[in-house]
Amino acid sequence: MKKLLTAFAAAAVLTSLPVFAAEKITVAATAVPHAEILEFVKPALAEQGVELDIRVFTDYVQPNVQVAEKRLDANFFQHLPYLEEFNSSRGTDLVSVAGVHVEPFGAYSRKIKSLDDLPEGANVVIPNDATNGGRALLLLQKAGVITLKDEGNILSTPRDIAENPKRIRIRELEAATLPRVLDQVDLALINTNYALEAGLNPTEDALVIEGAESPYVNILVAHSDNSESDAIQKLAKALNSPEVKAFIEEKYQGQVLPVFE
Repeated sequence: MKKLLTAFAAAAVLTSLPVFAAEKITVAATAVPHAEILEFVKPALAEQGVELDIRVFTDYVQPNVQVAEKRLDANFFQHLPYLEEFNSSRGTDLVSVAGVHVEPFGAYSRKIKSLDDLPEGANVVIPNDATNGGRALLLLQKAGVITLKDEGNILSTPRDIAENPKRIRIRELEAATLPRVLDQVDLALINTNYALEAGLNPTEDALVIEGAESPYVNILVAHSDNSESDAIQKLAKALNSPEVKAFIEEKYQGQVLPVFE
């Protein structure tokens, strides 16, 4: 009887101990490469008591809106110039937590093999958001297609073109739609995440592409209220780990470039 009571007492102690569930964080991402990188770090985070819930988005607006409204904990899809412009125009308070990689921005065509062959009055499409549109124009300037009034202005628009010797016609479209209209235009300037999703190889298919010195580092973003939380900091550390660096280099073969040591 005494042994039985001892067993019951031990069981009571065990059942009274608190059960610590993994802390869950929900992170928005575009499919390639961001969600793929997050999937890679998911098991390591689970070992640290963080359950990572990845939500894939196809646009650049809702991931920020939903983090700002605290419906999501963080996002991973954008570069710092885009975040700064978004905060400024929307009055949001989102912050960069960690820089992870650069996706060199490129210009693509199904109709020409070189920008030297770009015809007079060519139809050219660029992203319609302020920072990526400006980024596209800076790349066209670097390639000698146009000249901007302010050659270093990352927020330049087509109205800021000073010289356009081939009189190209530029249209601004939603970034996600650009690969879908590639057959209909002479040139499309496409963000690498959408290029990869469309089966394009930036290092082989782009007629001109940014170098590794690009300032458009893709970042993990959170709301200012939770950016220092334990779970978000563990995610940031995982994204800057040697394992992620090796994963990016092996999987993307120069199409995505890690920016951390």
